[in-house]
Amino acid sequence: MRSYDEILAIAADRKGGVDAVLADIPRPRSADDLAAIPEDRWLAAFARGILQAGISWKVVDAKWPGIEEAFLGFDVTAIAFQPPGWEDDLCTDTRIIRSPPKVRAILHNAEFIRRVRDESGSFGRRVGDWPEDDFAGLVQWLQAEGARLGGNTGAYALRSLGKDGFLMSRDVVARLVAEGVIDKAPASKKAWAAVQEAFNTWRAQSGQSLTTISRVLAQSL
Repeated sequence: MRSYDEILAIAADRKGGVDAVLADIPRPRSADDLAAIPEDRWLAAFARGILQAGISWKVVDAKWPGIEEAFLGFDVTAIAFQPPGWEDDLCTDTRIIRSPPKVRAILHNAEFIRRVRDESGSFGRRVGDWPEDDFAGLVQWLQAEGARLGGNTGAYALRSLGKDGFLMSRDVVARLVAEGVIDKAPASKKAWAAVQEAFNTWRAQSGQSLTTISRVLAQSL
């Protein structure tokens, strides 16, 4: 497996220098900052990722104000107290993307966030306190406990709110394959563990965030 500096050099050669590779990489938020994010923003981030899957993101952007309104501002407590039949009404609401499986997934995730809030004080606290050297475990937890948060949906949502982590984009996976870490996109616990070990190694070598390392890998191909 190449070192971080070797992969950074490859990316820099492709992109016109190290500064170009490292430009505009967001700085991750602290655990306390993540803990302070309201539950409705976590649900909104998950909902956006779910709704964007398989359709134009511009369509979701254009409908987003209506989506926020239809889902009660993604207030997880308000959602919990809606009467029977509200889910059916949502599935026919022209303000949203009318996909019953996606609507059900968003409502499932509202319950998931409420449960974690009751257990941990806040959903953001649970995410913020998740060990930095086990981001793969966090992604797998979202996939197992949430709904339609597998693939990159959960990881994208985490990054959008400032959690340090990596994405299994096509280019990142290709670099990991080239380095002999995995042979395809990770699906098993063993493969995810190998990915995490590689990122931990590059993090120890560079002192960079997982977000930065992920972006460097993506730009190296």
